[in-house]
Amino acid sequence: MEEYKNVHPVSVILDCFGVKRSTFYRWKATSKKPKKIDEVVEKIEQLCMDNHFIYGYRTITRLLKKIHGLVVNRKKVYRIMKENNWLCRTRPKKVPTLGKPYYVTENKLDRNFQAKKPFEKLVTDITYLYFGNCRLYLSSIMDLYNREIVAYSISDCQDTDFVLDTLNQLNLPQGVLLHSDQGSVYTSKAYDQACTEKGITRSMSRKGAPANNACIEWFHSVLKSETFYLHNWRNLTKDSITDIVKNDIIFYNETRIQRKLNDLSPIEYRKQSSK
Repeated sequence: MEEYKNVHPVSVILDCFGVKRSTFYRWKATSKKPKKIDEVVEKIEQLCMDNHFIYGYRTITRLLKKIHGLVVNRKKVYRIMKENNWLCRTRPKKVPTLGKPYYVTENKLDRNFQAKKPFEKLVTDITYLYFGNCRLYLSSIMDLYNREIVAYSISDCQDTDFVLDTLNQLNLPQGVLLHSDQGSVYTSKAYDQACTEKGITRSMSRKGAPANNACIEWFHSVLKSETFYLHNWRNLTKDSITDIVKNDIIFYNETRIQRKLNDLSPIEYRKQSSK
């Protein structure tokens, strides 16, 4: 058809082959569809690979529009990702470990996780990183303005010096609100004195209420599910665990987009807001 259509009318060529006009155009229309589908599949695969397969189909759908200008039904994106085993892993739920408080302050944050400017509201927490028969501890501080991890420490000992090391990485303005749970390191006298010297306003979740510190709990869950839970992390070494955490925090701050930040990474959001 391609060879003779410029010489003879299409209807004449179709009569010669005994093919109906409607049949030809229907075939021509359907023959183009696989190329479009292949293009979408290819771009979905590339987006999943570039982001370490951590995004769900809804986020990939938004990235298709944002990066490639493709408007694709999210059900179709879900079907493609499911058929190719590209769906993100389900995050395991964290069971809180409760401790006995030494000194407790009231919950001034009160689940208001929005901040109007950087270093207005901070949240902090500790999570466990198991490897072999041992475990490390990760202490993180998040700025609620853009969900950026502004300080963190990794240690094999969960004591007051550990969380003080994280806190002392920051030069904070007077009156900044710092929210934590009622862990013994946060209710210790030394930690409270350090916060008082820095002019920090303390806030604490009530006992047995991890939802009161949901943002930092979410970050620690994401870090584990997008790194360690994808591998046999119990066979990793202390050094490899440390490297994985450092690299993932860099990726989280600089690259990993969040819907609440208009599909920008925390650092991208901060820089854009400061313009």
